[in-house]
Amino acid sequence: MSLTIRPATLNDIDTILYFIKELAIYEKAEHEVLATPETIKQSMFAEHSGVYGLICELDGQAIGFSVFFYNYSTWLAKPGLYLEDLYVSPEHRGKGAGIALLQHLAQIAVEKGCGRFEWSCLDWNTPSREFYESLGAEPQHEWIGYRMSGDTLLKFAENGKA
Repeated sequence: MSLTIRPATLNDIDTILYFIKELAIYEKAEHEVLATPETIKQSMFAEHSGVYGLICELDGQAIGFSVFFYNYSTWLAKPGLYLEDLYVSPEHRGKGAGIALLQHLAQIAVEKGCGRFEWSCLDWNTPSREFYESLGAEPQHEWIGYRMSGDTLLKFAENGKA
């Protein structure tokens, strides 16, 4: 059994979309997926996109992926690595793929001089939360995430009011 992690390429667009849809089903949000092969190409693989992907393979077969980008901590005056998504297909869990992806991302963060490696997890996703905490990750209970999207974002951008 050979587990490998490699950077995602243009040839992985359909694989990435497959994993996005599997993740959305797991998170009970399949109806929210708007990604298409073209939007993935434009957003992840355009020049200067700032979004990166990794593909995890077991014996040459893609079994999981991650998507990440860099943010910035003003207090540390250093970049941070933000993990947007990490997913391993259910039939391949327990084989070390999740740990391997996280460790690979941690290595990237260290190589890039990042002061932090962060991600979010749905509050109901107890298996993932327990997994992350078993690796030493600490939940950030003092922070509340906020989001603007869709019409709210458009209206606010236009006139400062939602």
